[in-house]
Amino acid sequence: MTILASLTDTLSGTMFYLASFLVVLTIVVFVHELGHFLVARWCGVKVTAFSIGFGKEIFGFNDRHGTRWRFAWIPLGGYVKFMDDANGASVPDGVAMATMTEEERAGSFHHKPLWRRAAVVAAGPLANFIFAILIFALLFTFIGQRTTVARVDEVVAGMPAEAAGFRKGDVIREIGGRQVESFGDVLRLISSSPSRDVEVVVERGGEILTLNVTPQPTETNDRIGGKITRGVIGIRHAPSPDDFTHNRADPLEAVWLGVKETEFIISSTLSYLADVVTGYQKPDQLGGVIRIADVSGKVAQVGPEAFVHLIAVLSISIGLINLFPIPLLDGGHLLFYAIEAVRGRPLSDATQEVGFKIGFAVVIGLMLFATWNDLSVVEGWLGFNAEQNQGQ
Repeated sequence: MTILASLTDTLSGTMFYLASFLVVLTIVVFVHELGHFLVARWCGVKVTAFSIGFGKEIFGFNDRHGTRWRFAWIPLGGYVKFMDDANGASVPDGVAMATMTEEERAGSFHHKPLWRRAAVVAAGPLANFIFAILIFALLFTFIGQRTTVARVDEVVAGMPAEAAGFRKGDVIREIGGRQVESFGDVLRLISSSPSRDVEVVVERGGEILTLNVTPQPTETNDRIGGKITRGVIGIRHAPSPDDFTHNRADPLEAVWLGVKETEFIISSTLSYLADVVTGYQKPDQLGGVIRIADVSGKVAQVGPEAFVHLIAVLSISIGLINLFPIPLLDGGHLLFYAIEAVRGRPLSDATQEVGFKIGFAVVIGLMLFATWNDLSVVEGWLGFNAEQNQGQ
């Protein structure tokens, strides 16, 4: 009975993680593809398919415009297919384009002016960013923020803060040119800058001072049981009950805060990738679908607010990844359009085909690398289950 109960618990936990993952990914993918779809319709492009997932269709329906709305068996993305596309990656169908009537050309994506094609392609990532901003705005409006003054209450001996000249009682005003409004801002800005010199503006006895500090990279536990490398400088905060404030923003302010939060996540992500390329950080935090599933399940257990916040963060991630200048992704198409704008004519079909093949290889390579990193997550699952069984 003990083994059976353990297997049952493991199975129910796996189903919960899977359900959480599917909810998150379906929402984010739907928003992304809806951006493409709406702007395509606005530009007069005929859309033949709107798919959530790849592969064989589970169920679907046709709308009055002839678009097939479908759910497919492989829930790892989605696509919007136009009438002159060869596939869901919007690779032109040369045969179909060559035999089109004038009426069909009017609904053809690849015959549209350059700016319309670029608008349709950019609309997907833009929809992800707008969606995230709206989620953050709703959280700032209805949940609000609990903040505390960014005061240094202790400087740890032997750590970077001591060497940089921080003192007890300093109030941090800016980090890396970003305004600091709470100690939570300090933690986020410092933790996202391991091994990089950071300029910190502090207020000390009414005087404004500028200090330079290099956060020490430190592996710590995150809030959901994972490992993450963060920057640490060695300052501590010991707030009293009177130091805390809880603010709910008005709608306009909330939208602006949502924009700032989205910008922070984008800039932090790009900084991390730059640090990986330059060797400041390890690429072990780059994950794929297994890690997304793991995080989704753990965050869903924390509560609705954290789960909604995760959806916003992943929406930003999907939008940002799709803007990378890799053929097959939206950024790759935009790169081709930029070249077309400079040359005055599009790249040849053969050149684009080579580009798409290279892009496919790069995307597959990145997926394999992310999956390799995700093996540590799988090992964590197996380790957890083994410990659970031994304890029983």
